[in-house]
Amino acid sequence: KPAKRLSSDSNSHEGAAAGEISALEEAFRKFAVHGDTRATGKEMHGKNWSKLCKDCNIVDGKNVTTTDVDIVFSKIKGKSVRTITFEQFKEALQELSKKRFKGKNDEEALQEMYKLIEGKGPGLTGVTKTVASPTVSRLTDTSKFTGSHKERFDASGKGKGRAGREDLVDNSGYVSGYKHAGTYDHKVQGNK
Repeated sequence: KPAKRLSSDSNSHEGAAAGEISALEEAFRKFAVHGDTRATGKEMHGKNWSKLCKDCNIVDGKNVTTTDVDIVFSKIKGKSVRTITFEQFKEALQELSKKRFKGKNDEEALQEMYKLIEGKGPGLTGVTKTVASPTVSRLTDTSKFTGSHKERFDASGKGKGRAGREDLVDNSGYVSGYKHAGTYDHKVQGNK
């Protein structure tokens, strides 16, 4: 009889936890939707699984490598699917926790593993940042442009838009580039 009561206690605890998302599941969802606009957060792709393992320091390069992470993912997921569910995710963590925390028993190792992940979200490592290198600044300095490109910017380096790209038709009657354009009337009047 006491055994039965014990099991009902654990069931009621499960029920309480199921309503609210655990910190672990929240982290799982954040990583599951990372970089995928269609993701629901219920399944995780291998790419995001390995990102989670890297970002949360599960991969330490000694006990757990990226290869281990990939192997565990392949082992846990179903044959024809490319994602794992939250339940499978916990299995995969259990599998890796044995390797990551060798000295500890299974339960302790798993708790340590959860601590690494809880409250985390995908970091923006590997996101391209703009680099202010002398090469780039030289290439983007409009005052050093030559030829037709220099016509596209005014003295302050602001683009002229269409006027800088297209030859707008000049209907003044003068040949393009004629220096004394617009002076004809003055000359004629001056000669009278």
